[in-house]
Amino acid sequence: MTTSRVDPPAGHAARAHSFNAAAARYAANRPSYPPALFDAIEELSGRPLAGSRVADVGAGTGIATARLRERGAYVIAVEPGAGMAAEFRRGLPDVPILRGDGNTLPLADHSVDLLTYAQAWHWTDPARAVPEALRVLRPGGALALWWNTDALDVPWIAEAAERTGRHFGLNVSAEKRNVDARVADPSGRLAFAHRELRWSRRVPLDTHLANLASHSVFLTDDEERGAAFLAEEREHLLAVFPDGVVEETYDVVLLLALTPPSRPLDAPPPPTPGVRG
Repeated sequence: MTTSRVDPPAGHAARAHSFNAAAARYAANRPSYPPALFDAIEELSGRPLAGSRVADVGAGTGIATARLRERGAYVIAVEPGAGMAAEFRRGLPDVPILRGDGNTLPLADHSVDLLTYAQAWHWTDPARAVPEALRVLRPGGALALWWNTDALDVPWIAEAAERTGRHFGLNVSAEKRNVDARVADPSGRLAFAHRELRWSRRVPLDTHLANLASHSVFLTDDEERGAAFLAEEREHLLAVFPDGVVEETYDVVLLLALTPPSRPLDAPPPPTPGVRG
């Protein structure tokens, strides 16, 4: 049995930086996103992704970046972590990537049509990230935030989430699901539309466990305790999926806000899209 001792969860900053040591595991095992998500982004933003200039912030290993490019967007990535950026370059060597984060974007004013944060907005400080988003977006541009969240109405997923919560003393599933418009922008400057989209994937049990182990609460946990928990979790899941293939079910939570469609008459024209000087 895993020890019942619950250590205090690691701090926010430590968890945010923990991914760099596990970038390859992250790239290999994390879920992607369904086509319906990008359909919803196009619908809510009122423009196709094809031909749009997009900055994918907190791009990580490029999971969302790759999907955006497949839809025909011109994408530039922004990523703060050296390990994640290195893995990104291995997978997407022809996509430009800049080191930076959402609190201080290395992008020119009014230079992109769409600013995206896949699994990343909760690592920002909205008091700084919201003004930065408004600075770099063109008039009528869109800010899109999304998260894969556990489908807790699926019994085995709810039971697994409860076990994880007991182990870490932290409701990991609620962290993402509880990011609503008020939390995303406490200032109320942005009017977010909200969508939830269900999808699933079938993966080997080892992939599912490696996906779990790539999350920040695992990466910052004591290694021995984490390994013991994953060993127990394997036994629980084999009772549900005796063939060793796990059906992971997710609800993608999407928040999307538009910027005002026009500039003041005396405002200068937007510069050529590019890197902030």
